[in-house]
Amino acid sequence: MKADKNLLSGSTTLLVLSLLAAGDKYGYEMIAELEAKSDDTFTLKEGTLYPILHGLENDGAVNSYEKEAPSGRTRKYYHITKKGFRLLDDKKAEWKVFSEKVNAIVAGASPATA
Repeated sequence: MKADKNLLSGSTTLLVLSLLAAGDKYGYEMIAELEAKSDDTFTLKEGTLYPILHGLENDGAVNSYEKEAPSGRTRKYYHITKKGFRLLDDKKAEWKVFSEKVNAIVAGASPATA
């Protein structure tokens, strides 16, 4: 089941930084890994991913570099910085509080009566 885009939009920075925390990646690699790890629940389009990466780079949370692939094509890789790891920790803490509060409300919901 695909996630509602509104639900995904608030967590894209957390997801991108989490992917980069495991190692340097290029854009398409992040898109494919996110889809694979979420069983296609989360999908990012290039038009969504690259503005996030550029913003993170402008903020100093990630760096980029170019590297030649075995195919001979040059790819732009992204690397999370110390500042990026601190931001990731902050985003994880925000997510924890947010998800706990949502779960508390959802758990208390009762079926509608007719």
